[in-house]
Amino acid sequence: MNQHTQQAIPFIDLGAQRRRIGAAMDAAVLRVVNHCQFVNGPEVAQFEADLAAFCGARHVVSCASGTDALLMVLMAKGIKPGDAVFCPSFTFCATGEVVALTGATPVFVDVDETTFNIDPASLARGIATAMKLGLAPRAVIPVDLFGQSADHDAVAEVARSHGLFVLDDAAQGFGATYKGRRLGAFGLATATSFFPAKPLGCYGDGGAIFTDDADLAETLRSVRVHGQGSDKYDNVRLGLTARLDTMQAAVLIEKLKIFQDEIDARNRVAARYNAALADVVKVPQVVPGNVSVWAQYTIRLPHQDRDGFAARLKALGVPTAIYYPKSLHQQTAYRQYPVAEGGLPVSERLSADVISLPMHAYLDAATQDRVIAAVRSALA
Repeated sequence: MNQHTQQAIPFIDLGAQRRRIGAAMDAAVLRVVNHCQFVNGPEVAQFEADLAAFCGARHVVSCASGTDALLMVLMAKGIKPGDAVFCPSFTFCATGEVVALTGATPVFVDVDETTFNIDPASLARGIATAMKLGLAPRAVIPVDLFGQSADHDAVAEVARSHGLFVLDDAAQGFGATYKGRRLGAFGLATATSFFPAKPLGCYGDGGAIFTDDADLAETLRSVRVHGQGSDKYDNVRLGLTARLDTMQAAVLIEKLKIFQDEIDARNRVAARYNAALADVVKVPQVVPGNVSVWAQYTIRLPHQDRDGFAARLKALGVPTAIYYPKSLHQQTAYRQYPVAEGGLPVSERLSADVISLPMHAYLDAATQDRVIAAVRSALA
């Protein structure tokens, strides 16, 4: 069989994971089917406790999606029109979307060229921009993009000096460590997603919020169910229908048991990719002392024909994806919102030259070699 007729490689191989834990997964789902507590069943509380033990957060509030996780925190904190919330522009739209949904103004800031994460200097410029526009700076949402932690100490310093709270968007980074500590305990709260393609993913939509603030956790549990108070028919605030369903909790309990093993495997794949590709492309860099969960393995192709490169890899059975071909401030729904003084040149450069290669915990050496050979061949 020659290269051109080889079977296409999956970009993310959920089937391989299923082959590993399928029996446990089937049993977990069947338990829920049999006890019929499809909403707020016992698995939900168990999963929240398991997550807290995993990352060290005092309180975990599971919810229906990563987007809901972000939105619930902003709602609980009373973010409103006239407020400014600062977001990196080079990220998935949900980070800015939740700010706009509250009526507040997302102010887009630039990212670091090496880590792709929020640039504290651009954040400071964004705060100055917001104040000139008469907005009240309230919060910052750093993103742990592609699986690597943002620079939480530097973000916290800027936030403290301007009275902002920090909401960490760890939708792609849950499981990663920053200076030896797992994400989930930085800032006021951390939000994550369990979308199926995430390093820890369920069989549908799901999310969670982590916080050490007991009052915030209590408010979040109210927001999660229509803003209910002690009586479910006396709602004390505006809320959402944002519960994590029991079936997803059951799935995630089983997946969390093997999560650390999968993180280790992803890091081995990334190290092998880096060693084999560093001489032909710009490979991703992890800050010393941090551990990424490699939600994406994203290379850069400056001054290259990215579309042509993707087409050549596809012909060799190697899929690629572009996260993100347009930064948020370049997208139709977000163009009217302010950007930090000096513009967002790094975000724009990244959107023009990034491309992601297959990455998951079950990429064996032979498949890695196929990807590596295809990349080198496409650039020859």
